[in-house]
Amino acid sequence: MVPVSFAPLEFAGEEFVLTKGAASSWALYWPRERTLLVTDLHLEKGSWYAQHGQMLPPYDSRETLERIADAVKATGARRVITLGDNFHDDAGTHRLDPYAAGMLEALTRTLDWVWITGNHDENMHRAFGATMANELEIGGIILRHEAKPGETRAEMSGHYHPKMRVSVRDRRIARPCAVISHMPNTQRMILPAFGAYTGGMDAGSPEILQALKPASRIDAVLPAKGKLVTFPLYRSAA
Repeated sequence: MVPVSFAPLEFAGEEFVLTKGAASSWALYWPRERTLLVTDLHLEKGSWYAQHGQMLPPYDSRETLERIADAVKATGARRVITLGDNFHDDAGTHRLDPYAAGMLEALTRTLDWVWITGNHDENMHRAFGATMANELEIGGIILRHEAKPGETRAEMSGHYHPKMRVSVRDRRIARPCAVISHMPNTQRMILPAFGAYTGGMDAGSPEILQALKPASRIDAVLPAKGKLVTFPLYRSAA
């Protein structure tokens, strides 16, 4: 089991914990609901690329599922909710090798597992014993794959794979991050991608900022030594 670190985060009046595991794989744990939230697993991305002539090591699904299992053990989660793009394409459910499929089925047997579908897998062919939904609302927070522009309720989503690029000792590095928008009465959050073969979009890109507006401010948050470091991305002129 890879060591998992924690950083507390308050969002929409609820207490959450960002958990960091292997290769900066960040998940969000909701203690009151005993729920682990992850997004953009993109399972079987490696085999999808292989079909198109680009050969990558075919073990990304196993690694991603192992990361989830580590986070579940570290947090004691009883439920896992994925926020879309669970598989890299609809047919990815059929390409999952027997070992990875067994890993996934073991997780869905022991956990209350919910797949929220995304643009890559809106017609998933197989649920592996889990529940499927387009979106959910829990405790007044909307859970969906892609942020809905103009949404005025608390919302968590994925889709954009945000990364913060920072300079450390004259080196430019990129790290997955969460992006949080603040409005007078609520907040919205885009979670970092969790999958082993997921890239990233600059957290301050116009696409991400536009998806979270209107907002009085938008910040990227990164964990550091058990705390969150905030990077301002947008401030309203009003």
